[in-house]
Amino acid sequence: MRQRLEYAVAAALVGLLRALPLPVSYRIGYAAAGLLNLLLPKLRRVAARNLSMAFPELSIAEQRRIADGVFRGVGRLLVAVARFPSITAANVADWISYEGLDNYQAAKRQGRGVLIATAHLGNWELSAFTHALMTEPMNVMVRPLDNPLVDRLVESRRALSGNRLIVKKDAARLVLKALKNNEPVGILIDQNTTPTEGVFIDFFGKLACAGTGFAKLAHHSRAPVIPGFALWNEGAQRYVLHFLPEVPITGDPAADTQRIHKVLEEVIRRHPDQWLWIHRRWKTRPPGEAPFY
Repeated sequence: MRQRLEYAVAAALVGLLRALPLPVSYRIGYAAAGLLNLLLPKLRRVAARNLSMAFPELSIAEQRRIADGVFRGVGRLLVAVARFPSITAANVADWISYEGLDNYQAAKRQGRGVLIATAHLGNWELSAFTHALMTEPMNVMVRPLDNPLVDRLVESRRALSGNRLIVKKDAARLVLKALKNNEPVGILIDQNTTPTEGVFIDFFGKLACAGTGFAKLAHHSRAPVIPGFALWNEGAQRYVLHFLPEVPITGDPAADTQRIHKVLEEVIRRHPDQWLWIHRRWKTRPPGEAPFY
């Protein structure tokens, strides 16, 4: 019953956000994200803890402004996903443009596929969806949502532009197959993980446990690693899909993972209100260290 109720709410919201004029949809999306903020105060507390550690030099008011931006970003993401069926090659330029596409193209010319290191930064759903319309479809690694009904709703939209979804349990084999066919693969790299799956790296001056699977796949496949993020441009009122220069991979999983996350940290520092600070990124602690949350 709970899953059906969640699905009913999600489907109604998605339908509303798609049907209304875009400016109105954005207002409703912001309101929905604001309601999430009110109903789940734990998310705001997690953001406050993360921001106080990452930006101790900022005032409480400034940290709160960044957290507010996170929820506005969630609202924009909801609007974009709702409107996926209406976004086509003919109108995609109204939503997003490229910066650094030459970095992606240079990686693709190597003929070993492209591993796109992305994160919960800006609009990660729109970046993959629109890249398929503007350049070519890609393989996207996904983790199924807890509610299977809502998961089917989201996945049906993710695949509308031609992208192929890779569920994590089948990931390694399918990723290597895609890279062998010189296809791009997008993977979110910024989640907390366990010591058995990762290593501790420096992230915003504090140890964070990061998965090494991405770096190991890159070394094994010899596929170039290109960071890519769709960031909101307030002046243009649309997103810019940034592809950054290739990140060197040495074969040392810990060093390579640190190098990739250093790039991610630099981008987040330039756009702090667009990263998902409500995630307990520093949950896993080294042995003997007190819990962070």
